[in-house]
Amino acid sequence: MKKVIFAALAGAAFIQPAIAQDAPARTYVQAGRLLADPASGRVETEKTIVVEGGKVVEIRDGYVGEGKVVDLRDAFVMPGFIDSHVHLTFESSPTSRLDAVTKSTTDQAFDGVVYAGRTVRAGFTTVVDLGASQEAINALRAATASGKIVGPRIIAAGGVAAHGGHGDVHGYRQEIIDLFRSPTLCSGADDCARAVRQAIQGGADIIKTASTGGVMSNTAAGLGQQMSDAELVSIVETAHRLGRKVAAHAHGTDGVNAALRAGVDSVEHGTFMDPESIRLFKAKGSYLVPTLLAGDTVTQQAATADWMPEPVRVKARTVGPLMVDALRRAHQGGVKIAFGTDSAVSKHGENAREFALMVKAGMTPLDTIRAATVWGATHIGLENEIGSIAAGKAADIVAVRGDPLKDVRQLETMHFVMKGGAVVRPAGE
Repeated sequence: MKKVIFAALAGAAFIQPAIAQDAPARTYVQAGRLLADPASGRVETEKTIVVEGGKVVEIRDGYVGEGKVVDLRDAFVMPGFIDSHVHLTFESSPTSRLDAVTKSTTDQAFDGVVYAGRTVRAGFTTVVDLGASQEAINALRAATASGKIVGPRIIAAGGVAAHGGHGDVHGYRQEIIDLFRSPTLCSGADDCARAVRQAIQGGADIIKTASTGGVMSNTAAGLGQQMSDAELVSIVETAHRLGRKVAAHAHGTDGVNAALRAGVDSVEHGTFMDPESIRLFKAKGSYLVPTLLAGDTVTQQAATADWMPEPVRVKARTVGPLMVDALRRAHQGGVKIAFGTDSAVSKHGENAREFALMVKAGMTPLDTIRAATVWGATHIGLENEIGSIAAGKAADIVAVRGDPLKDVRQLETMHFVMKGGAVVRPAGE
């Protein structure tokens, strides 16, 4: 099956010329305003970013260059954004439940080609995919890395979840459930260690687990803790021994705190966190990935979408309105934040809507940009490669017309996108 997927993606020749023609020996990106240091918020004017071999070579004063010049003198230039929680191979729709049992992994990979293109053109040059068929996402990861298709840099997760919990298959006949269940479901600490090893052997860059129930699971099993403390400790210890970080889906207070005590590197959602959660976040150095856009989306769908299963609708009505306040309390408490949307729940390519929701939760526009650049890069361990525009780092560069430090919704309309030195959205397109 893998050979079929790779061959099909490699045959997408209609995409290849766009990348080839955008890789000259040296490119000069002239920036009118440049977020030179997201960490400090320093903005510089009239700069030229020199790009060669997919990396930033240097940043020069003034507007210089010959040959391939990108004129962004009337734009606000920033590092490419990082979305630390997406699902590139599918998108919620009225046909989602049918798609899950009719689409092949090849179908999913080709859907991912479309969604990856929308994502990178929206300014997100790196993503962490936290839930897909490993075969499909591995193929998509390889195709974007090699330049066969246009898409973001992909950090691909292997999912490890509890039998019967969030991450298992629900709402179908038993023989269908048995057919589509992941081999990395587990019960008991030893079995969960096995599942982590199997996911990593299958190509996982990171481990995604689920300590609590989930909104989108078609089961009335609640949002509290579903994995035991021992299972969570086993997952974290095994992953860390094999050099992988662990992201934990968690809504309920008990599951949030159990995941943090176990030492997860991030908590996704964190809806019902309490003061003890905030203390544990800080003590463990873990990140919160708030995914407010997912909460906003399911709240609206619960009111309007007749295709949403009733167990999902009930949970959506409960969780969605609480997520902004959860981020507000976490940010005020000094928790480290990494930008993440849970796109697939929301539409791919609309990731930047998360910025305004984060501002609604009390973050400054600059802090939301930090969460999607320098903080996000540190969260995934790539701070030496991405997250800022600096000599030696990947030439991931985006630009907007207005000033996002004054109006963060400017980030919803990209003017220019470069990923790894290749222009994927020309200026003004």
